[in-house]
Amino acid sequence: MKLAITGKGGVGKTTLTSLLAHHYALQNFKVLAIDADPSPCLGASLGFPRDLVEALTPIAEMEELIYERTDAKPGTYGGYFKLNPRVDDIPDRFVAKHRGIALLELGSVEKGGSGCICPESVLLKQLVSHILLRRDEVVLMDMYAGVEHLGRATADAVDAMVVVAEPTARSLATAAQIKSLANDIGIKRLFLVGSKVQSDDDRAYIESHSPDLPVLGFMPYTNKAQQADRDGVAIYDASDEMKEAVRGIAEKCVRDNGV
Repeated sequence: MKLAITGKGGVGKTTLTSLLAHHYALQNFKVLAIDADPSPCLGASLGFPRDLVEALTPIAEMEELIYERTDAKPGTYGGYFKLNPRVDDIPDRFVAKHRGIALLELGSVEKGGSGCICPESVLLKQLVSHILLRRDEVVLMDMYAGVEHLGRATADAVDAMVVVAEPTARSLATAAQIKSLANDIGIKRLFLVGSKVQSDDDRAYIESHSPDLPVLGFMPYTNKAQQADRDGVAIYDASDEMKEAVRGIAEKCVRDNGV
């Protein structure tokens, strides 16, 4: 099962990704958690030891690897380089592992303009394609508010895109934009998860203003997420309320995707 998890910055998509990762790992699924956000913080949310997280280098910043696989230096525009670099070993070699979860950081590409092609961009897209099309495991992609790293070639391999939204107009407007972008590249199975919910009114607002996306469930607002971050522990271990909420969401994902 491959899930892309996205939403407006700060809504709780990284929290949801980490909760799902721990839930599936405890169900004996092989889990690969991918941090595809330009500002990676999934490792901390997962409760990975600091030394493991600090030892990770985002793939987009691994200049020697990019040069080795593409025959071009990072940041090169134009010229010749391999468009189908070898990537099959990367998900096993360049990850941190903890509590049954493998963590891979993609990093971001500094683009001179939309649609530009550079060696690091080609390597990342090839890597994501390999993971989505060839790997047999639960893949959870913590993404920025959009469909970066995905394309028409990999859209069919994404079992579902899960959009996280708060009970606010701006957050749900971003969800609508994400839905449009996802549909443009062929992703049709999209779901919504309500985040930072404090009342029945919040639930009702999300359901009534959802951009025609089925609602998988709701994550409650809790200050335990902030405390978990301060203490360097996984939010999954810090909040029984969040753990219970994600159980229902995770079970629906499995059921709806036939895992």
